Amino acid sequence: MTAAQVPSIEQIRGAWNGIARGFDEFVTPETTVLGKEVVRRLGLRPGTRLLDVAAGSGALSIPAARGGAEVVATDLAPAMIERLNARARAEGLSSVRGRTMDGHALDLADDTFDVAVSVNGVSLFPDMARALTELVRVTRPGGRVVIAAFGPVETVEFIVFVTSAVRAVVPDAPPLPTSLPFQAADPDVLRGRLADAGLREVRIDTITWETAFDSVQHLWNMSTASNPIGAKLVAGLSDAQRAEVTRVLEGMLRERSAGAPGAVLRAGVNIGIGTV
Repeated sequence: MTAAQVPSIEQIRGAWNGIARGFDEFVTPETTVLGKEVVRRLGLRPGTRLLDVAAGSGALSIPAARGGAEVVATDLAPAMIERLNARARAEGLSSVRGRTMDGHALDLADDTFDVAVSVNGVSLFPDMARALTELVRVTRPGGRVVIAAFGPVETVEFIVFVTSAVRAVVPDAPPLPTSLPFQAADPDVLRGRLADAGLREVRIDTITWETAFDSVQHLWNMSTASNPIGAKLVAGLSDAQRAEVTRVLEGMLRERSAGAPGAVLRAGVNIGIGTV
């Protein structure tokens, strides 16, 4: 992606604000499974000071707070933070504070947190190196920085299914942009980025995140609300094309599940952990 093609911060904020309702309704409940797995690996203790950057509407922040962590959750999109705070209030979690903030330039003091985390967040940033530097800056010496990022696009089946169905119906549909969403897909690349940010004892674990989709509509809702790129992928489809894409997707799901209307789809995820 050239400099001219990199979206501005305002464009990025607007795009995420635009999908916040669908993201909160369809994506966060599924991504919470991944958030819980990251929290489990961290072994958080009551009172752990945790920063969640690009937190969306709380897939990691809420489970971390349930475990006793004191959480500051940031996101560029105010609509995401509003929904995150609403989730925290609904559960009576006073230990979560959501704040609208650009992860490239955190309005937070140095050495504030025990753990700084980003799940499929910083790995999408136009300047990932700068964002990682910020995570390191606000984490105390001896604390940990954790990045969860999608593996190679071909391992993320909910994206593969939808893009394949779209291309089957509209062969000249533009290819899915992968430069930013998958910039940390290679474990060695992620390891290098964490080391370049000044982290020690860097470890990369690659896991498989499974999501049970009970219908084509469930898959469609999550895929098109998970990222502005997904929303853009289907935005130009006519009603007839959308119906045909849905028909193709239903066939793909039934093939995967031996005739059932839904299926379990998998996604490769790299979890990088380093010490400040």
